[in-house]
Amino acid sequence: MTQTAVTTVVGQKDAVLFDLFHTLTALESTWGDSRVFTHQMLGVSREAWNEQLLERSRDRLTGVIDDPHAIVRKLAHAIDPTIHEDAIEAAVANRIERFAHALVNVPQENVRILCRLKALGKSIGLISNADASEVAAWDRSPIARWFDSVVFSCRVGCVKPESQIYRVCMQELDVTPDRCVFVGDGGSGELEGARRLGITTVMVTGVTREIWPDKIEKHRAHADYVIEHLRELVQEEI
Repeated sequence: MTQTAVTTVVGQKDAVLFDLFHTLTALESTWGDSRVFTHQMLGVSREAWNEQLLERSRDRLTGVIDDPHAIVRKLAHAIDPTIHEDAIEAAVANRIERFAHALVNVPQENVRILCRLKALGKSIGLISNADASEVAAWDRSPIARWFDSVVFSCRVGCVKPESQIYRVCMQELDVTPDRCVFVGDGGSGELEGARRLGITTVMVTGVTREIWPDKIEKHRAHADYVIEHLRELVQEEI
């Protein structure tokens, strides 16, 4: 599959819809100066933490629970009820800092891609599964200004891959599924959900390769196109 094929299909569409974390943000290992992850501060395995965070936390993602401390406390105690409150407090502070760092320090190359898409006349949407603390620093992000629609699950009460979250974004952009491309790393079944609605899907593997390399082939099955970096979405300016 060539870059020309991807840029051609993007050029033919009216709107480009993006995932946020692990798609537009940098490598997760660069989020914050401490390089310390939440599961390490809580003293639990990354596998156990990710299971709670990604598969058993609809309440936080839909905004039912929006207090950062309540979110981490619930997830942590589901793994180990004996985790001390001091560890939870420290983990919350670290988590907020890391996500803020990720949003404020988006790679400049990705900022340029969004700018280029706008110059090409594309409508740009954002669809992200995120809790309130994860996107608290969104207004400080250098990419916030480029989006015509921003849909965070915690604000609309639905999550990817549910059809409604894509429909909210498309309604705000006034586009139909056949006129859209969805770009994401594939987490949360997002490519499958978009494709089910008739949206062309583009999988980005660059960041995923660092943290979930074993999931790439599974996600690839739901991608119409696969790219390594976002720059492959558009032709370079001459």
